[in-house]
Amino acid sequence: MDVAELSGSSVLTNVAEVVEQILTFLPTKSLQRSASVCRLWRDCARRVLRRHRRLSWIATKGHSYIDEDDDQHFLLKKMIVELEEVYVLPEVVLYMAGTDTFSIQSSSRRKKERRDESTSKSKDAEAATKFENLLPAECKLLGVSCPGIVYTPMGSGKQRPLEVEDGIAGFALLLPKIEGVTVKRFHLSNKDFNNNTFDQKKLQAAGLQDNPDLRIVILFGYNTYKPAAADFIQRLTGPFNVRNTIVVGGHVDRVFSPSSESIDCRHMYGIVGLSFSGRPIQAASVLLDEDVDTPKSVEAAMQRLKAANIPEHNTVGFMFACIGRGRNYYSKMENVEADAFRKQFPSIPLFGFFGNGEIGCDRIVTENFSLRECSTSSECDELIHGYTTVMVLVHFGPLK
Repeated sequence: MDVAELSGSSVLTNVAEVVEQILTFLPTKSLQRSASVCRLWRDCARRVLRRHRRLSWIATKGHSYIDEDDDQHFLLKKMIVELEEVYVLPEVVLYMAGTDTFSIQSSSRRKKERRDESTSKSKDAEAATKFENLLPAECKLLGVSCPGIVYTPMGSGKQRPLEVEDGIAGFALLLPKIEGVTVKRFHLSNKDFNNNTFDQKKLQAAGLQDNPDLRIVILFGYNTYKPAAADFIQRLTGPFNVRNTIVVGGHVDRVFSPSSESIDCRHMYGIVGLSFSGRPIQAASVLLDEDVDTPKSVEAAMQRLKAANIPEHNTVGFMFACIGRGRNYYSKMENVEADAFRKQFPSIPLFGFFGNGEIGCDRIVTENFSLRECSTSSECDELIHGYTTVMVLVHFGPLK
């Protein structure tokens, strides 16, 4: 080894500034591997990881439901490759895919044959487990399937968001740990609802009760067609449906994470979701009701959302639309609502679904200002809708 080689080796084992500068060019998984080289590299890698605070996402549109060669779910296959290049250590991952994409339908099974139910469930659970194994053990993972998907292609928030109504698409939204923001994942079912009351300890653990810093609740109801499910949802949203909280979401077909195997689809109904607490958070939501049925009226609704003056950096958009909207609702015109969002918010990524019902209302949370209040018990039913779209902005505070 010559003098130059010795000099270079010495720099990479002793000069933290040089090592740290080099590590800034590595994606997160490579950074984590580098941390095992030595103590200096470990400390440098940790400092670099703390600066990786930007939200990121993996998204894809499939040409077929599965890869016919290896029986692999197309979104899972995309994640295996793309997670190697992600510059974020996720604390929360929200993933959605079209309902049919979780059905194993190879070319020999496409004759609309009736699949064995137990085989279907085991394949679904297997796919969900593989998703979870790709991510850090401490990561809060929430996965659902819906009739259709809304997503922004990978690259940047400036990409045109797409409404994929047939559901052959999927995304995984990766949220890093954000200073001053607490995220909790929860699952509440009819088993937690006795004598018309909820388990108070579970509500508190979910951040839904006795939490003055609660700002955003994203809810996904499953099996909501079952008797008494509507009353269940209204009673659940009542305690945290206050003027300083945005409550949004909708009804999905299936829940895969968390605890997918513990959900008895024959008898259970309930809600999974994420609660976001913290003073840095600002948010706004608008409801596009049944009267919003032309591009012009959609644009007017987006202008209401724009008027909330939510900061556009470190912000994500959500769109929860009824399966009855989309191209047929707008006289065969496609992507109407997503395009209207992009026109008003050219750099904010948009994600969501076409589902079986929507949750939300007009509301803005910026310090103490509220565009519309839905805080009394008589108004709680205003959160539950059909044939509508709920558009949401969530700002996580300044990047540090």
